[in-house]
Order: sequence, then structure tokens, then C-alpha cells
Amino acid sequence: MAAKSKWIYQCTQCGFETAKWMGKCPGCGEWNTLEETLKEPPATKKPLSPQGQERYRKPTPIGEISAEEEFRYHTGLSELDRVLGGGIVKGSLILISGDPGIGKSTMLLQICETLGRELRVLYVSGEESARQIKLRAARLGVESANLLVLTETDVSYILEEIREERPDLVMIDSIQTMNYTELTSSPGSVTQVRECTNAFMRCAKSLEIPILVVGHVNKDGAIAGPKVLEHIVDAVLYFEGDRQMTYRILRAVKNRYGSTNEIGVFDMGEHGLRQVENPSQAMLSGRPKDVSGTCVTAVMEGTRPLLAEIQGLATTSGYGTPRRMATGFDYNRMALILAVLEKRAGYYFSNLDAYLNVVGGLRLDEPSVDLAVAMSLISSLKDKPIREDTVVFGEIGLAGELRSVSHSELRVAEAARLGFSRCVLPYHGLKKISVPHNVKIEVVGAKNIREAFEAASD
Repeated sequence: MAAKSKWIYQCTQCGFETAKWMGKCPGCGEWNTLEETLKEPPATKKPLSPQGQERYRKPTPIGEISAEEEFRYHTGLSELDRVLGGGIVKGSLILISGDPGIGKSTMLLQICETLGRELRVLYVSGEESARQIKLRAARLGVESANLLVLTETDVSYILEEIREERPDLVMIDSIQTMNYTELTSSPGSVTQVRECTNAFMRCAKSLEIPILVVGHVNKDGAIAGPKVLEHIVDAVLYFEGDRQMTYRILRAVKNRYGSTNEIGVFDMGEHGLRQVENPSQAMLSGRPKDVSGTCVTAVMEGTRPLLAEIQGLATTSGYGTPRRMATGFDYNRMALILAVLEKRAGYYFSNLDAYLNVVGGLRLDEPSVDLAVAMSLISSLKDKPIREDTVVFGEIGLAGELRSVSHSELRVAEAARLGFSRCVLPYHGLKKISVPHNVKIEVVGAKNIREAFEAASD
């Protein structure tokens, strides 16, 4: 006799199941994540492989397992290849997520032009019609004859087409629209997203076909669906940036085949995403001159040094409680720096509104940005500009001391490459730097915040 289905409450974050609703999930501790869903009866059949055969695997001695270097497909976008660790690995399952309209589907369709020259690509869409995809492909200049388009949401049918067509690469747009007809829950639910992702994962591993999956985000910015979705896939790429701005940052949150510290910078234009190979120069374009409250800093994104502009504004408050606002920088870190400036350096912001902005839509969370944040706020407070040929970086301690940061030589070299002639950093970090004779840049060490501001503004 077949088992009966029953209604349960399942957590959308961790998949915890319970018979009654609770405000807080006992599994992950999140609030208001339990949603009512229909529990499926347990499967009575033996698990099948994507070829339709029963799976029986035996243990293999580790010495007999091939350790050859994995083969990677190059996408034609060097910024995307950098984030992936060198390209797309055969048999990998990659999740690309981000806010609506930020460029996920555009990027997938763009790389089809390069990959389609030598590979057969299957593009599966559950959100757009074939005509809509054709119109977007024409706008992006994608005309590859090896690009196959399938508008379908039934996972069983999609897997059957993959087995018949045997493409070299598969793209799924998006995982929240896919569904198993055998399951009674609606597309996008915890059960559907989990089972569909598992099915694509088994297909990718067994057939050695890389699959790129687009994932939606919820109102909090997290990837929609169960948290186990991120554990199943091999790599999680996340698009960052404001839709009102042109720059997009592609960051690897998880990557089994490469580093998670690398980023890719893209510029969204009329003809799709354009990679920015020199992001430092692009981020500093249009920088104002001889204006107080702006400072340039050097940060490390993986192995790449990047120059960014930080703008601070301190003005008289019109309210009893001064306002604090930070864009692209941690608000609590900004409050800590303001407290250190008042207590240790003698710069008083207690009756002033303080605003901070990182130009270009970047999100900076590295401690080396502390000194540049302080310099921009002090510059606005004193209405004294920071020298436009100066780069500042360093960490600020609670005692008001300046602490050295890693990769100082790479930061100084990037500043010199872009024409900056002075670099202000913590005094204790000078011994870690050896500037080549052909590099014309003055490196100044500061022991405290006041010395740093005098060196950066004189």
C-alpha cells in the first residue's frame, strides 16, 4: 500500500522539518522561515542513474584514482575565468546568483558565442520564450550555430534531452522555475529546488557535462531556496552592484576548483556586459580635484590590488542625534573609527552628521581601508583636501595606533603604475617594502592618525 502524503512545516534555510509551526527554526535558529509544504512519501524504487540504470558503485583504492589536471573550458571573458579559477571544469555544477536584472542571464548568453565556436551548448530557459531569447541574443551579437535553446521546466524531460543530445555545456535559467512532476509541491519550493538541483548534479557528474545554474535571491539578498542548495553545487558565484550603476562585481562565495578571493569587474552597457581589465583606472575616472573629503586607498581582492575612492562628508546636524550613513562600507566599523578619532586623535564628530561612500558600487570590508576612511572624514571636517597624487592604506586600532597590512608592496606598485607619487601607510609596515629604483613613488610612514593626515594633505 502506498504511503500517504501529509502536510508539514519545513525551514527554507536548512530544510528542518516539523509537524507544527514555530516562529524560530530549531535547526538553524532563523526566525519566520518555516513554511507549510506537502511531505512526499518515501521512494520505494532503487535509485537510478541519469542513463536509467540502477546504480551500484564499489569502493576504489585511492592509488587507482586518476589525478590528472582537470580540463577547463575558457569562456572568452577573462574576468569570469579568473573568478572560476581558470575556466569551467568538466562535470562541475556552478550556481550564479544575484539581484533581478543585474546581468546573470546576459552573461550566460554572452559566453555562448565564444563557447559555441567549438562546443555544443544547450540553453534551457523556464522564464523566457524562445523568441525572447532570440531577440536578446541578436542584441548581444550571439549567432552561434551550436547554441541549442530549450524552453522547458520539467526536469525529467530536460534530463532526457541532455542524454540524447549530449551537449558539451548546459545552462539552466533558472533553478527556481524547474520542477519534478512527480512531486506535488509548487516550483520554487524547498523540496522542488533541492530535488531538481540534486538531479542536475548527478547528471553533471555521471556524463562529465558542466552545468551552469541561475539562482534567484530573496528580499534579504540571500539565495532563494534551501541552504543545502549552496552545499550541493561546486561553485557559487554572486553578482554585486547597484542596478542604477554600470559596474558589476562578480565574486566567488564558494569554489571547489579555485580560490574564493578573486573578483571579476564588468561594465553593463547597451550590448551586454563588458569586462573591465583595469578596474583601478575605471573606478578612479572622474575623480574630483582639490576637493575636501575624498581619498584614494589600495585594497586586495584575491591576488589583485585595486585602487578605490572613498568619499566622506561631515556637516552640521539639524537634529538632536547626529546621523551616520555608510554606503559600501560597514556601518559599525565606521562608528568605531569615529569613536577612535574623537577619543585618541582629538577630531570631534559628536555633533556632526557623518556620511561615507565608496565610489563605483564597491563593497570594501578589508581592515586596510580604515586609514583612508579616517582621512576622508578628517579632510571634510577640516575642509582641507587630501593630495590628489596620494594613496593611503592601513588599519586603525582602538588605541589610535596604525597597524601594518599584508601585500603592501603590491599596493604600492599598483599606485605607482597609475601615476600616484606618494603613498602613506603605517610606519611599522615600511620595513616590509622595498621599492625598485625604476619606480618613482615616495613611501611615507605614519605612527598615528595626525601624522598620517599631515603627510597626506601637505
